[in-house]
Amino acid sequence: MDLKISGRRALVFGASKGLGKAVARELVAEGVQVAIVSRDPERIAATAAEIGAIGIAGDVSSGNCESLVAQAVKALGAPIDILVTNTGGPPAGSFERMSAANWQKGFDNLWMSTVESVLAVLPDMRQRKWGRILAITSISAREPQPGLVISNSLRAGLLGLINSVSRDIAKDGITMNALLPGYTATERLAELGVDDATMGPRIPAGRIGKPEEFAALAAFLASERASYITGQAIAIDGGFLNSI
Repeated sequence: MDLKISGRRALVFGASKGLGKAVARELVAEGVQVAIVSRDPERIAATAAEIGAIGIAGDVSSGNCESLVAQAVKALGAPIDILVTNTGGPPAGSFERMSAANWQKGFDNLWMSTVESVLAVLPDMRQRKWGRILAITSISAREPQPGLVISNSLRAGLLGLINSVSRDIAKDGITMNALLPGYTATERLAELGVDDATMGPRIPAGRIGKPEEFAALAAFLASERASYITGQAIAIDGGFLNSI
């Protein structure tokens, strides 16, 4: 299937590894010119060389998303057509164990990075009457997961933001959707000791997901063919969620 996005320009946050890297790799394979961002300069440079992207070192939680977008535009030589927001999750723990500083850091990382980066790309997308915005979030946005009070709270709010903004920008040919990954075979999951043996029996599909399966949907939603899909929150979870 020709997704008709060859030659487009994308910016993918949190892409030195995991789901961000998988999405960036998939977009490169579709002929998209991709800039990727992560905090570790050495790792982002290595990943960029591996997948054929442009690496930019930066922290999206420190209020410099506008600068990172500007750097990507300069490196790519043209405005961003496809924005993929993606950040690490806040610390786990019960409500009473989370400090005000934990909440503020989570807000800056999950919420403000999305707000700031979308504000930075929208003017050019509106002018060109085309754009794709994808927010990688989590199944916890729809169905709260135990011990993840900050993630459960802020990610759920992001779905409201995404749906609201999508209504304002749809007439300009810009779509905005959320992707809700379930248990997927990333470095993070391996660090937590979660694999098919431990988690697979709890998932209707009988296994944890593959990053490339997640990336395939992201690439489709970034495509010309997905022009009538907007304001949605789509789970890629092997049937794990119980909610409709």
